[in-house]
Amino acid sequence: MRPVLWFDPFRPLDALTSLWSATAMVPVNSGAAAAYRTFFMTIRRLVVGRRITMSLDDGDLTMTVTGFESRLDVRGLSVGQLNDVRITADDIGWRTSTFDNASVVLHNVHIKPGTPPVLVAAPVEVTVQVPATVGEELFRLAAPRLTGEIGADGVARLRLARRPRLGHLEVEAGLDGSTLWLTGRRVVLGRRPWRLPARTPAYPVHLPELAQGLRLTGIDLSPGVLQLSGTLPEWRTDLPRKRLEDLVNQLGVAEGVLNLTRLGWMR
Repeated sequence: MRPVLWFDPFRPLDALTSLWSATAMVPVNSGAAAAYRTFFMTIRRLVVGRRITMSLDDGDLTMTVTGFESRLDVRGLSVGQLNDVRITADDIGWRTSTFDNASVVLHNVHIKPGTPPVLVAAPVEVTVQVPATVGEELFRLAAPRLTGEIGADGVARLRLARRPRLGHLEVEAGLDGSTLWLTGRRVVLGRRPWRLPARTPAYPVHLPELAQGLRLTGIDLSPGVLQLSGTLPEWRTDLPRKRLEDLVNQLGVAEGVLNLTRLGWMR
């Protein structure tokens, strides 16, 4: 099914692939800059403001894309350099979980000449903001006998599940590799607080391995929100003509279902 939009999204694709062929895969002129810029703006027009579902190997990822930006310049585009690309999305659904918003920054995005050309980004930074209830579930998994909450002041508190009114323990969360460490800072019984010693032992929570080699690098608590940050050292994918055609076709239909597994982008 061809795209339902008023413009022809295949025109910049034709220009781009013709340019690759004509220059023996070494795009180094103003025509290359124009072709790359036009194709980037075409993809941006296809995704921003739309509800998109990505079909992956282990589930569907649904989101509303709110931003697709890059500081493009003619000199960089003439050699296939797109600089940093920032993608933002809201109202994200993954399996049974929901997330408020997320951002992905692909650093040093560029096209490496070849047959086919290769799209490369290194590194890739991911930031996800999830509702506080997700953090509370994480605390529950860490200590089943306790219940957790992230208050309006951004402080995480643990309580005894069977005696929640007895008091609470205020904790800080930190990351060390794939381990989440919960460290108690203050105990409050009734209305009486006691600050814990600086050497109070931390409780480790071993996190599962993330897909695509993504590594967690930070965790921040704020009122009602748990923010997770991660880094992927490098992401790359081939750019054959057929794959680009399938991408444009899938983005162009009204339903906005994008099968990344079939397209071969997820590797």
